[in-house]
Amino acid sequence: MVGSRWLPAMAICRAIPKLGRLRYTQRVTDRLYYRDAYLVEFDAAVVERGDDGRRVYLDRTAFYPTSGGQPFDTGRLDTAEVVEVVDEGERVAHVLSGPVGGDRLRGVVDWTRRFDHMQQHTGQHLLSAVMADRFGHETVSVHFGREGSTLDLATASLSHDDVVEAERLANRAVTDNRPVTVGFEEAATAAGLRKPTDRQGTIRIVTIADLDRSACGGTHVRATGEIGPILLRKIERVRQVMRVEFLCGERAIRRARTDTDLLAGLAAAHSAAADELPAVLESQRAELKATAAARRELEETVAGFRARELYASTEPDARGRRVATVREPEGPIERLRPLAQAYAAFPRAVFVGIVEQPPSILLTAAMDAGVDAGKLLKPALEASGGRGGGNARSAQGTVKDPAELAALVERVLDAG
Repeated sequence: MVGSRWLPAMAICRAIPKLGRLRYTQRVTDRLYYRDAYLVEFDAAVVERGDDGRRVYLDRTAFYPTSGGQPFDTGRLDTAEVVEVVDEGERVAHVLSGPVGGDRLRGVVDWTRRFDHMQQHTGQHLLSAVMADRFGHETVSVHFGREGSTLDLATASLSHDDVVEAERLANRAVTDNRPVTVGFEEAATAAGLRKPTDRQGTIRIVTIADLDRSACGGTHVRATGEIGPILLRKIERVRQVMRVEFLCGERAIRRARTDTDLLAGLAAAHSAAADELPAVLESQRAELKATAAARRELEETVAGFRARELYASTEPDARGRRVATVREPEGPIERLRPLAQAYAAFPRAVFVGIVEQPPSILLTAAMDAGVDAGKLLKPALEASGGRGGGNARSAQGTVKDPAELAALVERVLDAG
């Protein structure tokens, strides 16, 4: 008889069932998947039903519940779909798509989903063992997702070369087709575990021959060859650990196919071979950088001519300042910055740039204009429910309500 008490932990393989310690009653579910992950059809007696009839408890089950990070199985109980499986400590709840009658039910586990989870989970054990043995990086947590899974390693850095080496070693262990076995041992005498356990009593141990021994309650394949190819993709620093995205089996094949198609499409679009793409893209990047620099230079030149004309056509106010207002229907407001800077280079010049969408304002002033743009604009923005800021020479801001833009401009002009 296999019990079902679990110890919560960061990583799935820290979730170790307490086995052989529970007296069998109707409130204990015999978890068939502990002993045979390949069992997908079974008969069971109904022990209890929820009030709506959609939550069913059985005397035994092959459905794996969400536990320690591994997702739950789906499938059918007689005519109803199993939409969720919940670990409730000593028993397992099956949440169904609708009520189903009868004292005994026939369960069928979705094998495609189950086997995918088995591939990812055993692949994670293998990969964690490689990371620990080859680089000394211990696994601190694991997440199994719908498309990809991640491994968090207790290290502050992980080079690309290390990732490539780990992937190579992991796939070599796959092709070795090492046996994967499940056994039950007393925690006090269990030796050689990759990660020590503080559990007591009988624990379940998953062993990859000559590579790994881990206390674990999940479902696993019988040999590493069934894991299929292992693909390591993105690596990133997350707080104090390095996170590695990995895919196993058909997931890895699908991802590799998607990446290959993407690469082929890019190569075709650039009339180049795939291995020529880095050089082609680098050449294009340099060309775009040069083009952008030339464009900025032309914009500054055009802005200079436009600013000169604008300054000449703007009459000085009573204080001798030439306040020019330029309005554009669409932004971003940054498009007006070259003109604003060119205009503010003239004596006692003040430039007010306005964009209708998104509603925003840019205020720029010459050094001798007697205007502190930041101090002038900030209170006007606050009064209009907007936000922004700047320094004495240039400031900008936005308002949420377009109707407030006109009032904001009026406040700025009156205050100036």
